[in-house]
Amino acid sequence: MPDVDGKQRVLVVGAGPVGALAALYAAGRGDDVAVYDLRDDLRDPSTTPLNFTKSINLALSERGINSMRHAKCEGLLDAIIKESIPMHGRMIHGRAQDGKIYQEPQLYDAKGRYIRAVDRAMLNKRLLDYLEQMPNVTLHFNHKLTGADFKKNVAWFEQRTVARTDHAQNPTGSAPTVSNRDRPKEIAVDFDFMIGADGAHSASRFHMMKFARLAYQQEYIDTLWCEFHINPKLSDSSFAISPDYLHIWPGGSFMFIAIPSMDKSFTCTLFAPESYFIALAPLSAEDFVSSFSKNFPGVCPELISPEDLRQQFTENPHLPLLSIKCTPYHYRSSVVILGDAAHAMVPFYGQGMNAGLEDVRVLFDFLDAHDVYNDSLTLATSRKERREGALNAYTSQRTPDAAAINDLALRNYHEMSAGVKSPLYRMRKWLEESASLYLPSLGWSTQYSRVSFENQRYSEVEKAVARQGKMIVTVIGLGFVGLTGVTAIGLLRRSGLRPLRALFDHLQN
Repeated sequence: MPDVDGKQRVLVVGAGPVGALAALYAAGRGDDVAVYDLRDDLRDPSTTPLNFTKSINLALSERGINSMRHAKCEGLLDAIIKESIPMHGRMIHGRAQDGKIYQEPQLYDAKGRYIRAVDRAMLNKRLLDYLEQMPNVTLHFNHKLTGADFKKNVAWFEQRTVARTDHAQNPTGSAPTVSNRDRPKEIAVDFDFMIGADGAHSASRFHMMKFARLAYQQEYIDTLWCEFHINPKLSDSSFAISPDYLHIWPGGSFMFIAIPSMDKSFTCTLFAPESYFIALAPLSAEDFVSSFSKNFPGVCPELISPEDLRQQFTENPHLPLLSIKCTPYHYRSSVVILGDAAHAMVPFYGQGMNAGLEDVRVLFDFLDAHDVYNDSLTLATSRKERREGALNAYTSQRTPDAAAINDLALRNYHEMSAGVKSPLYRMRKWLEESASLYLPSLGWSTQYSRVSFENQRYSEVEKAVARQGKMIVTVIGLGFVGLTGVTAIGLLRRSGLRPLRALFDHLQN
């Protein structure tokens, strides 16, 4: 039966980074935790990665780091940091008017703070390793959530003997097919509290929608992505380009980025409208390379050979980018959804994983604040009632925050693909960073610094940046008026009232 010996039975659906961290938080508070995942154990070398390519490199920033720090697992964060690479800014690549290829560094933060490049699989494996060491945690792979009753608190899973190897966004037909007579064994699992962290195509969310009046919005943007790979230098196996930066080749409506890996390679991604992918596909080998060279100067043949470039474009999947908003994130005291299951976002702010990990910290802050884990007091309410209060508070706070970063991520695509070359963007960045350094009492900071290097709520970041923007416009306007006034006074001194009269005559006409 659930809630044996005063312990909660917590069922976590999804063993990715967010689900694994949620399981660590729950287990660290004494819950009996069972983790179920559709796929095989990621630590098994035969397991197919989520996107069929060598790795997915992600940007780990303060929110994700802080959330793992609060898991209070000795050595966990240090182990992950050791296998990450600091990225101090963006390196903008382009071709000057004289035809020369240039690189222009743009530091992320005036105070020297930086993000870290991490391999998603590595981070996930470290979390699973720590989970496996905990006596009150069980891991169950190759289990598909097929149903849930959130009034009776029971879930059903198909126990698969053959792991699924295709990707939800790119089905290959390699999923096992069986007749009704040979269907996998189904098991029922009782729980007190389910945490759904099973990604954008969440089964937890799907089954929760049968109970909660859940408002749901899904949007595919007109951009696909394809992964590429830059090998280390053949001469000395070193990095082909500087590992201290996230490299960007901005192209307006498309872009190419490169993130360093621990093996001295770079994981690269082409983001472009579907029409661009369609236009590239039939090109001859020569025209294909010519198009890449024109739009992303210095990539081919300097970093990727023409043969490898064409092969990777052809063989690696061209996957869509999905944005999801929904609310509420919970149903009564029984279930909550976290990460991409609640708020999948486009990757242009590097906050998808960080926001998901922060979900875990914020959720358990509310559970703690509502005394869900306080057994020392004689409380008037049951643990179930306290948990429901915590989930209500969590949804109320986290919904606007997730919506804010979802919107910021969409808008940041323009900044990365075009804005980084804009004089207006550079001027605002300089003004905000100067105010942050020399007038710290103002509390100013760039939007990027607030999002990536602080733990301020996303919705508050959006409001603060909007206020700063209005003040910058005012300052620039006053400066323009002042400059105009000084110029006008000088003209009047030299020419009397003739310019002023000419101005009035012009306005009247």
